[in-house]
Amino acid sequence: MFPFNKFSAGSVTQKLTVSFLTVILVGSLLLSLPFSHSANAPTTTYFDHLFTTVSMVCVTGLSVFPISEVYNSLGQFIAMILMQIGGLGIVTLIAISMFVLHQRLGLSARSLLQSALSRPDNTDLQQYLFNVYKISLVIEGMTALILMFDFIPRFGVQSGIFNSLFLAVSAFCNAGFDNLGTSSLKDFMLNPLINFTVAFAIISGGLGFSVWFDLFQIFNDFVKEKPRRLKASFRLLSNQSRLILYTTAIFLSAGTLLSWLTELRNPNTLAGYNAFQQFMISFFQTVTMRTAGFSTLSFLDTEAATNFLYMLQMAVGGAPGGTAGGIKVTTAAIIFLLFKSELAGQSDVTFRHRVIHNKTIKQTLTILIFFFVLAASGYFLLLLSERHLSPTALLFEVISAIATVGVSMDVTPALSSVGRCIIILLMFTGRVGPITVLLSFLQKKEKAVHYTPTDISLG
Repeated sequence: MFPFNKFSAGSVTQKLTVSFLTVILVGSLLLSLPFSHSANAPTTTYFDHLFTTVSMVCVTGLSVFPISEVYNSLGQFIAMILMQIGGLGIVTLIAISMFVLHQRLGLSARSLLQSALSRPDNTDLQQYLFNVYKISLVIEGMTALILMFDFIPRFGVQSGIFNSLFLAVSAFCNAGFDNLGTSSLKDFMLNPLINFTVAFAIISGGLGFSVWFDLFQIFNDFVKEKPRRLKASFRLLSNQSRLILYTTAIFLSAGTLLSWLTELRNPNTLAGYNAFQQFMISFFQTVTMRTAGFSTLSFLDTEAATNFLYMLQMAVGGAPGGTAGGIKVTTAAIIFLLFKSELAGQSDVTFRHRVIHNKTIKQTLTILIFFFVLAASGYFLLLLSERHLSPTALLFEVISAIATVGVSMDVTPALSSVGRCIIILLMFTGRVGPITVLLSFLQKKEKAVHYTPTDISLG
């Protein structure tokens, strides 16, 4: 019997927070035990494994040691499960188990699951949940299968299959871990199959499941049920899906172009490669900066302007209801729409002739403020505790942690215990969600209180 319906005390946001903490505790204990370690593993402490587990469950990618050097096949399998749980959420795993066993979910449990999936309501929740897992398994399976064409000849049948599965799960969950060595995917910088396959998995996970359901509905309408022009079929897209797809395309295109321009003459990165290779490297890094955490470049070699661009991309992240972190592309889009409406003198914030609710705009501003206050606080504390490290590298580390990206300017292993605790808190808050963490401590019922308006000058 699963304890889902017994998990009734506390608010929905508190339950989500506790579920992640529980998985982190269990996972860190399993990974710290000798049966998870390779024969020649370097000496590690429980705190090392706790840091790594938080990074896995929060699908971040920061680590104080290479996975392949410490964990054996069993340990790496546990790591893969932790990343999958982190990407889809422990709540959805328990719920799907209960549905399979034909156990009913109470109203409180449905509210919890609805919040975990970023759903506006709990209509057809069971079917939606099963579709989430179908999409996840299909995309991860396709990714692994394609990767096997390269990995099996390279690593052998057994290792090639396992490494493909590990990287596929990590990429789709935007986790950023690999078990291929100490240099992330730098050895595959010029490998189109690896670059574009991993990029596809990252984008797929970062789009969010509601977007995929809309796209599948369009496919069914266009091919099977009512053949029509593609443009007409795309009218079936919800406004949220349109906003996510538009914003994602803009960020990917602009990020690829700008990073290519800033690195074009850098002899340590793009200079010396042909145009296609330069595009591929720039595109992959732009994709992975949207909270995936893989890298084919060293961020110690990239230009300062490029790293600043990467930090902006990390902060934005992916879409809600997916496996990516950051403030989300919808938040960034609403901020732009708010700015646009103010310049145009409009009283409402609109998208495609529809008004965006004031409550959504308030939540957008709250997320933005909380994100940057938390990032600034974490950065300030790291500057105090890590005086021996580069301030720029520490800022890069902070944004990477809170946006659950996982890239680093090679400072993670050099962090003190205090510094690692700060990064752990940032990773956890970034994955569970700023609003979720904030409300789990400050949960109060919404009050409809109306006061007399007042005017305040803004300059």
